[in-house]
Amino acid sequence: MEDTIAPLKGVRVLELGNYIAAPTAGRMLADFGAEVIKIERPRTGDELRNWRLYAGNTSMLYRTVNRNKKSMVLDLRSEEGRALVLELAAKSDIVLENFRPGTLEKWGIGPGRLNEVNPDLILTRISAFGQTGPLSARPGFAAVAEAFGGFRELVGDPDRPPVRVGVSIGDSIAGIYAAFGSVMALFERETRRGRKPIPLEHRIIDVALNEAMLSVMESLVPDYTAYGIRRQRTGGRMEGIAPSNAYVCKGGASIVVAGNGDGIFKRYMEAIGRPDLGNDPALQSNAARWERREELDAAIGEWSARHTAAGALAILDGAGVPAGPIYTAADIVEDGQYAARNMIQRFSVSTGEDMLDDVAFPGIVPVIGGESLPIRNLGPDLGEDTAGILQELLGRSAEETQRILEDMGAALEQEIR
Repeated sequence: MEDTIAPLKGVRVLELGNYIAAPTAGRMLADFGAEVIKIERPRTGDELRNWRLYAGNTSMLYRTVNRNKKSMVLDLRSEEGRALVLELAAKSDIVLENFRPGTLEKWGIGPGRLNEVNPDLILTRISAFGQTGPLSARPGFAAVAEAFGGFRELVGDPDRPPVRVGVSIGDSIAGIYAAFGSVMALFERETRRGRKPIPLEHRIIDVALNEAMLSVMESLVPDYTAYGIRRQRTGGRMEGIAPSNAYVCKGGASIVVAGNGDGIFKRYMEAIGRPDLGNDPALQSNAARWERREELDAAIGEWSARHTAAGALAILDGAGVPAGPIYTAADIVEDGQYAARNMIQRFSVSTGEDMLDDVAFPGIVPVIGGESLPIRNLGPDLGEDTAGILQELLGRSAEETQRILEDMGAALEQEIR
């Protein structure tokens, strides 16, 4: 760490979250040097360990989302487990959680109790609909939040039902907001040292999945309330912007071309051999081009079908038209741009049963110093840091540590029976 850029070095985060949202926030903080202690339930750990599990007992999804963290096993259903959480919170700067609202309070480790043990603590909470309001108690995953926030209505083709994108985007965006909110609260805390203490309610960062999605919907709501416009699904297009779409090339591969800028459009049409369209007075504004989007897409599609993806991209690049390939994972790991910025980092990684060599993982964003910071460690094995945290951070003896671990094991055995 001494030789690594680590702006959050010295910050300790206690992560009580599962799945993707809170762990994404924890990953971002850990990526930039924070010590993130991830609390997992005994035996099974975070459910993400079993998502997209192709071998062994720990998925690559878990290894990715929980990189640069420590894993500690505690049973939050037990009095001792909750007491240990409070001890850890007293020594932490941030607590992250994404349980249903009221869960921490039910366990006796809610905001008031956390504030008693650490009056400077920042509590970042992620839930489906937030900590307040008539829907706050309702459970919900990202799929529900994406629909509730207006996002799902715009994804897909207009003649088919809405579809989902291929990643848990609602969770990830909420996690990014949670990380930003946590750092924002840290900044306020540090800049107000020696002044009036920050009230507890100002140190609670409340991120709702549905609101996180609403926040990225651009002018969806203003356009409706101002003009009565209801946005529609447009497939590969973006409403009101043309020409911008994906086009199939010779050989079957597709490319994306964003030639909708007024200054770009004329060059674009010349590049595809249709200067008549580029010089058409009726196509010099984006609004006019949108009205004739079918005609424009047909002309571009006819051109792209005569060229390979590589050939079409070379022509467009030479004309200064923004375009690019539609990458698969195989393309990404071989790409020179990603490699130049250390955005693909390779590790030997355990599935829980076997070791796999040379597995590629995405790098750390944003870049500081010209390239991605190095990933310090992948998502840890379940509970691998429990003993070390109990002894080194909480001051437990080796004998007491062993007793705590044995008690958790015995409780699990009883539960199984």
